[in-house]
Amino acid sequence: MVVLYHLRHALIPGGFVGVDVFFVISGFLITAHLVGRPPRRPRDFADFWGRRIRRLLPASLLVLACTVVAVRLVGPSTQWAANAADARSAALYVVNWSLAHRAVDYLAADNAATAIQHYWSLSVEEQFYFVWPLLVGLGVLLAAVLRVRRGPVLALVLGAVVAASFAYSVADTASNPAAAYFVTPTRMWELGTGGLVALWVSHRELPVARPVPRAALAWLGLAMIAATGALYSGSTPFPGYQAALPVLGTALVILSRPDADLAGSPGRLLALRPVRFLGDISYSVYLWHWPLVVLAPDVLGHDARWPDLVGIAALTLALATLTERFVERPFRAARLVQLRRATYAGGVAAMGVVVVLASAVIVQQHRVEAQERHRLAAALRSSGPCFGAAALDPGASCPAVPYGKLLPAPDLAATDKSAAYPEVGGHNCWSYTPSFPDRRCTFGKRHAPVTVALVGNSHAGQWLPALQRVAKEEGWRVRTYLASQCAFSAISQSFDTDAHSQACLSWVKRTATEVAAAKPDLVVMANRISVRAADRPDVASSLPEYAAGYRTVFRTLLAARIPVLDIRDTPATRFQTPDCIAQHGDDYAQCDSTRADWLPPDPSVSVATSLHDPLLRTVDLTDHICAGPVCHVVNGGVITYFDGSHLTATYAFTLAPYLRPALVAALGRSAAQAG
Repeated sequence: MVVLYHLRHALIPGGFVGVDVFFVISGFLITAHLVGRPPRRPRDFADFWGRRIRRLLPASLLVLACTVVAVRLVGPSTQWAANAADARSAALYVVNWSLAHRAVDYLAADNAATAIQHYWSLSVEEQFYFVWPLLVGLGVLLAAVLRVRRGPVLALVLGAVVAASFAYSVADTASNPAAAYFVTPTRMWELGTGGLVALWVSHRELPVARPVPRAALAWLGLAMIAATGALYSGSTPFPGYQAALPVLGTALVILSRPDADLAGSPGRLLALRPVRFLGDISYSVYLWHWPLVVLAPDVLGHDARWPDLVGIAALTLALATLTERFVERPFRAARLVQLRRATYAGGVAAMGVVVVLASAVIVQQHRVEAQERHRLAAALRSSGPCFGAAALDPGASCPAVPYGKLLPAPDLAATDKSAAYPEVGGHNCWSYTPSFPDRRCTFGKRHAPVTVALVGNSHAGQWLPALQRVAKEEGWRVRTYLASQCAFSAISQSFDTDAHSQACLSWVKRTATEVAAAKPDLVVMANRISVRAADRPDVASSLPEYAAGYRTVFRTLLAARIPVLDIRDTPATRFQTPDCIAQHGDDYAQCDSTRADWLPPDPSVSVATSLHDPLLRTVDLTDHICAGPVCHVVNGGVITYFDGSHLTATYAFTLAPYLRPALVAALGRSAAQAG
């Protein structure tokens, strides 16, 4: 299910639930082993974890090392460090927490998936394997102390953990769904459900005399799994209570014990040699398939087509077969069971090799980036008439810049952001989900006579370098009122939960009131519309609602007699621009497109024009980003975007001379003279 889903989502839109099926099976097998040989002393725990090391680490670390090397050889240089960082986290089995952190970062949402990303489920599994035997050992100890039967005590202990994890999963999926998908507490109940099934089977035999109910139970469980694969999709909130369908379906299949000789059951189908063969190599299939899917376009030079997908599937099976035969099988051989010290030493050493390998890639990239920053700083000091946006001036005749001389270099472009970002300027100027707290930053002279308020979402934040350049020249200061993704429009915007949508609307209302009360000399406003309005099916049909919301905030600011300059939204590539440039090298113009394709609608401009208020002005700088009908990913040797829609800080800096006249005009003559 997972492989088909990753090859082509449309084949099985809910195929991601195959991971949940895997969790239940894994929890069942491990708990059955623990109940059969309950740990009572430290040596028992050490032996259990040693077996897990031998079973899981050899194959997973081999694939990790191969993937780091493969990405370095065939992947774009812009992805080397990101993949290496994920590989390092995956080798330590904590990559799921790293992904959870990135999942709530809107500006990381467009980042290309790394070839390591699928290791999140293995991290969850390993964390479960560390905790679960301790819980079983605790139950065994309690039963011995209380002198009662072990089964009921284990059921209470493990059942309590399953219930608590399920409740947390439902709550966290509802309040923080992006991160909830990856974190261990939301998934523990799925593995634990398999554990409870193992506990049931080990302490209570199911009736065998009535084959029809057992067969029906098995088919029902498979139908539940198949239904989730067909009916769920990437838009389904998950895991939460939605995960109960595939989890309980898997539990029913295991409980029914669909043996091959059970008439009418799916046992004969499940016992077919190809199915059992796929089961034998399934772990290695999971490890290998995703790196092949991610790296295929880099090798092929285009997105994978149907023949390519068949080839990826065949290569996955071949590599998985070899890995199971020559890596998995030897390391789980019985003769290695007693080599406890060698197991732990070997595991640590192998993890260390991957960590060192990944760290070497990261260190190398950091050195390259440091050199590129020096080159960029020098270029900014001596920028000429063909640098950045100036190359689009009427009458300018500027030669094309070769790939090796682009600024910032593609490897650095993804981090070339404004000082509003904590990793750049040390500030944390953004309001985020889930609560959109008020966060303000001030740039420039603290007691400057002119204050410019920059208000909006990330497409306002991208203008900070241009504003800072003008403010430095004019002696102004800039104060930011920024939110991630939440447009500065007084409407309910459809985020992943109703609470997040309400928090965004509350931020808009609070901010409008605060800015009106603060009475800055000028408000500069810019926004990107990236989510639909509530009760609307898509962004396109939401534009009238956004227009009404913009009208509301404009009137709030104008009622306070504050000049407002609304910047029309900029073109957006909708793909990772530095990656595309790195993939095409000197032929980076292949990434260009038309203004008609990239320029999004912006209802704020038409609303501002319709209000006919002299305090409200608009400015459109698209002509300084696109040359006529064509929009370029590189202008004047400067990479235009650091992702799929946001201007690099360098390019925004070069747009300052074209923004300055609109700022001065909007401030009015007296404010300009005061500056």
